[in-house]
Amino acid sequence: MTDVLRRGRASLAFSFFAQGVAFALLVTRIPAIQDRYGISDALLPAFLAAVPILAGVGSVCTEQLVKRVPPSHVLRWSQPVVLLALLGVGAGDGLWVIGLSLAAFGLAVGSLDASMNMLGVSLQHRYGRSIMLGFHAAFSLGGIVGASLAWVGAHWDLALFVSYLPVVVVLLPAAFVGSRWYVDGTGPEAEAKGPGEGGSGGGVVGFKLLLPLCVVMAVAYIGDSTVSNWSAKYLQDVLGSSEQLATVPYNVYMVTTLIGRAVGDFGVRRFGAVMVVRAGAVVAAVGFAVVAGAPGAWVGMLGFTLLGFGLCVIVPQTFAAAGRLFPGAADAAVARLNIFNYVGFLIGSPLVGALGDAWSYRGAMLVPMVLVLVTLVYAKSFASEPSRYGDGHERPRTADVGRGSNGL
Repeated sequence: MTDVLRRGRASLAFSFFAQGVAFALLVTRIPAIQDRYGISDALLPAFLAAVPILAGVGSVCTEQLVKRVPPSHVLRWSQPVVLLALLGVGAGDGLWVIGLSLAAFGLAVGSLDASMNMLGVSLQHRYGRSIMLGFHAAFSLGGIVGASLAWVGAHWDLALFVSYLPVVVVLLPAAFVGSRWYVDGTGPEAEAKGPGEGGSGGGVVGFKLLLPLCVVMAVAYIGDSTVSNWSAKYLQDVLGSSEQLATVPYNVYMVTTLIGRAVGDFGVRRFGAVMVVRAGAVVAAVGFAVVAGAPGAWVGMLGFTLLGFGLCVIVPQTFAAAGRLFPGAADAAVARLNIFNYVGFLIGSPLVGALGDAWSYRGAMLVPMVLVLVTLVYAKSFASEPSRYGDGHERPRTADVGRGSNGL
């Protein structure tokens, strides 16, 4: 393994980490943001929905953009925008400021998420073994740091701008310097064809083949958005916790996702992606059931712990499966799949809020529990089976990542 690839892996991991910090600082302070800008409970879902909608637009634009510039260039310039938009959220005092800041955050996050995962998929191919979960583990670690900083801000009653400014001052230059070591890659088909004959973004993506992974991605993010957008309010309003304690569930969730993703690549190499994804779906469903029936805050914490262990493996393996399914069009497949990340957020946040207001928040938690079990139906899509690609040709079977003498 060359030093170039090692540096590329480390710099990309830091990018995932920085994004985890930024995202956690935003979502765990939603009650404080709501209070600062005077956003009503009825209007809050609209603000929460705007971010994934614009992020989906950003991901679509990225699919087209990477046909002209490498994904590393997109990532290099989108990450600073995300961090500056976070600072804007904490700096304003009018609805137009929060609207503009969230719009910039959403568009940049779409490009950021798509380009990060494009680089992750290509690096996994270059490494020849499962490393995708490790990148998402870095995101989880960033989420832990961000949620911890949010707890400090809530505990000491710090203004949002005061909480966000030191983070942006540290992460923005570090991420920009680290971006010089990003490694762009190509899929195996492009390597076989050679330069100018189609790269990782130059093949054809058949939507029918990609659809099962899109459904799984959306379902996983419905579950994830339920935790990130509603765990604080659920613990505080339903389970009667304090404001400080209400910031903890997301932190607990990110700790368990970090642990699960840190060991997840070994699980994929040992048992295969299909088995790991199935196990994750079952554990996540149990977690939602515990949250829905929790008599108090600490049992609710247990439920969010199980959710972290269950959901953590699904998303990274979905991106990796898309890269294997369309080796000659990995960038395009990742960008399109990434849209369903935001479809999940778009559905999950308003769905839980609407059901919570019309019925009960406990009952609302049962809906993502049922939806995550849909993953079991499509789990076979994570295996590398013979399939018909968009160009009409059969591809030979390749082994699951982590199996075989060469690690693929």
